[in-house]
Amino acid sequence: SLLFCTEHPFGHLIDTLRSEQYEERRYFNPQKLRDVRYENLPFCMRVLLESAIRKCDGFYIKTDDVSSILDWQMQQNQAEVAFSPARVLLQDFTGIPAMVDLAAMRDALAKQGVDPNLVNPRCHTDLIVDHSLQIDYSKCAIQSPPTPTDESHGAAVRSPAGRPSPRGSSSGGHCAGQRPGHRGGSVQIENTPLLCPFHLQPVSEPETMIRNQEMELIRNKERLQQQTFKWYFNSSFKNINVVPPDINTVHQVNLEYLCQVVQEGEGFIYPDSVVGTDSHTTMINGLGILGWGVGGIESEAVMLGQPVSLTLPQVVGCKLVGTINPLATSIDIVLGITKHLRQAGIGGKFVEFFGPGVQQLSAPDRTTIANMCPEYNATVSFFPVDDITLQHFKHTSTDHPKLVVLEDYLKAIKLFKSYGDQSEDPQYSEVIEMNLSSIVPHVSGPKRPQDRVAVTCMKEDFINCLNEKVRHILNLYKILVAKFEVVGYGCATCVGNTAPLPESVVDAIKQGDLVACGVLSGNRHLEGRLCDCVRANYLASPPLVVAYAIAGTVSINLETEPLGVNSEGKDVYLRDIWPSKEEVNHTEENIVIASMFKELRSRMEKGSTFWNRIESAESALFPWDPKSTYIRCPAFFSKLSKEVCAPQSIEGAYPLLFLGDKVTTDHISPAGSIARVSAAARYLQSKRLTPREFNSYGARRGNDAVMTRGTFASIKLQNRLIGKTGPKTLHIPSGQTLDVFEAAERYQRDGVPLIILAGKEYGSGSSRDWAAKGPYLMGVRAVIAESFEKIHRNHLVGMGIAPLQFLPGQNADSLELCGKERFTINIPQELMPRQQLTVQTSTGKSFSVTALFENDMDVAFFRHGGILKYVARSLLL
Repeated sequence: SLLFCTEHPFGHLIDTLRSEQYEERRYFNPQKLRDVRYENLPFCMRVLLESAIRKCDGFYIKTDDVSSILDWQMQQNQAEVAFSPARVLLQDFTGIPAMVDLAAMRDALAKQGVDPNLVNPRCHTDLIVDHSLQIDYSKCAIQSPPTPTDESHGAAVRSPAGRPSPRGSSSGGHCAGQRPGHRGGSVQIENTPLLCPFHLQPVSEPETMIRNQEMELIRNKERLQQQTFKWYFNSSFKNINVVPPDINTVHQVNLEYLCQVVQEGEGFIYPDSVVGTDSHTTMINGLGILGWGVGGIESEAVMLGQPVSLTLPQVVGCKLVGTINPLATSIDIVLGITKHLRQAGIGGKFVEFFGPGVQQLSAPDRTTIANMCPEYNATVSFFPVDDITLQHFKHTSTDHPKLVVLEDYLKAIKLFKSYGDQSEDPQYSEVIEMNLSSIVPHVSGPKRPQDRVAVTCMKEDFINCLNEKVRHILNLYKILVAKFEVVGYGCATCVGNTAPLPESVVDAIKQGDLVACGVLSGNRHLEGRLCDCVRANYLASPPLVVAYAIAGTVSINLETEPLGVNSEGKDVYLRDIWPSKEEVNHTEENIVIASMFKELRSRMEKGSTFWNRIESAESALFPWDPKSTYIRCPAFFSKLSKEVCAPQSIEGAYPLLFLGDKVTTDHISPAGSIARVSAAARYLQSKRLTPREFNSYGARRGNDAVMTRGTFASIKLQNRLIGKTGPKTLHIPSGQTLDVFEAAERYQRDGVPLIILAGKEYGSGSSRDWAAKGPYLMGVRAVIAESFEKIHRNHLVGMGIAPLQFLPGQNADSLELCGKERFTINIPQELMPRQQLTVQTSTGKSFSVTALFENDMDVAFFRHGGILKYVARSLLL
């Protein structure tokens, strides 16, 4: 315990915070190092340094780690250090496998005669159950509108370019159209009430949310009860907090309830920090809390007391100057920053914002910008705490004494920033300056998030993309009517749980070979993620999503063409209803944010009645149910031994798949619905489940039988071994085309190891541990690719799969590989980080690859067969 600091290597740095407004607090003060290098460190590096000082134990975190961070200017991109975050954040799609794995680890230790209670989270963990929500009920519909006339006023109300926007009134219990949009009470845009397309009955807004929540809990009752949510909630596990369904999304709970900026524990106060398994984890950096996304496998290790191992990153200083364009939103700002930083090549680096322009950004602006850093491949985008941050927490009803402690402590250790004072600017690896006045409203898409389109050019760009199909797409969209509502609390769009379009619309799209278009707000998007039949997707700021929904088409110039007309027949333009930046910030901070925090706290206190009624056993070992189709004890520990075997070469492996560039985790491990003709569907049907009961891959991540069958089950997978799109591959020895799972099963039965050949950016997209666990259980020993997404590379290492990179300038084509050869990969017993290995093929070719083990910890994980076995063995000794 840190309470006994007489032998702590940095005990002499302990200081006391004193004030008449609060009780004394103890803390480790890096200022007492009396080292001028400290104040030159970027603020995010100061957080790493404080953690290393406080958690230094001579084993996981050594005094050398402290020295390396302090000498960051010379050690960046060289020294490897360990970081122990204050907490771990899980959402349920990644929390499920994490808890199942820990339950299985308890079983494995118990079988070895070891106390299973040793498997216990040592780092505080919050699990938010939010990813199981699916949108079954909605008030939005697509239908032919009635004649656009208003008998009471005698005036037709029409949208521009012949797009009808009928007026009508909505009474209680009916599907309402778009609510009047207004500014200053002078403009109104109204649409007709509609029937919900999913049950063809009028549905009120509160009922919509309630019905979606009911369906979520009914659909997931077994998952919530028999799986580990309730068991974790009731069991002997310590240091874990479960937030039940229907409270709010994981990133909102993190921002509005869990974040502290300054934590307190073991007799000390210290900066808050977090690693999380949700792509939105980086949002927290906007509030001055260091945090980034890790894989589910890495998060399990941190939960069990293992620090995060990282090479000291370069820190890019992004200096903001100039004045923000009144129509530019935080999304526009971040898209501009994204383009600039992506071109600058800052992959794997930290970004820290400074400069006078930062003072114009509200706390929500900053969190939105921080949220988008995965798009330009940065690890974090950090905003040090300043007066605006404090004002934000004041509006969230944070206790005044706590705010005083927060401010005094951060100023005492030089973690409080005055953006207008250049003397406080630290030294960065490099500085990129951005003039905020140069940013104009943009969207990104329609295929890739890095393709930016100015809103003023949207119509022209979309028409150019569509060519001859533009007329059909306009005819489809002219019958859309927008209605915005709360349909539930959860992450639905991001994981593919949005409700399907009405069958008549889907049929029209397919029969006409139409390019349907979607406009969405989020931190990343990929083709088909919103809906398989929606091929063109634009990422836009939330207000622009609303604007395009009102317009009913993306084929509009929002600057020169009206959105519609008001009741007096006058054109209404976007500029007429667009509020100023000052109005938005004032409303956010003084009304919206305060009410949101109040509502969230109320929901947290009340909880869910349905959740409270669910029963679960209280025991150290999880009561596995052999009949459950949601949870099975995975085979990760089936051959666990105390001894560690030396690395073995991979001999005579066949490629399971021969893939191209940009294979995403959606391709590798889909999270959405389970296709009726898939291997996973056949398994569930063998358990006497109907397609209506399949649920989604994301909901069944606790069942390795489903998830292994769902690996590479994407209908958009392009496998060069078969030459067409689909979840199929060639079983090379027999020449048969099979489901990927069936081919892997046959290879395993014959004792044949497997590899995967791929191109650039293998594993890009959202973090998914099953994108590594699935291939591991299929028998994949290595992936040879031109490049890897960082988190997925970590996942592969964490499961004991070797990530091997072609040498610069080489790939499968340049080496003339056809993908049907057998491969032998020579792995030495004394494996070193980034060592070059020799690969030999059955055709006599030989080439070298780089083993992407970045540090000694990576090599240790690989030698043990993955992180899970590494941790389990440490408890066996």
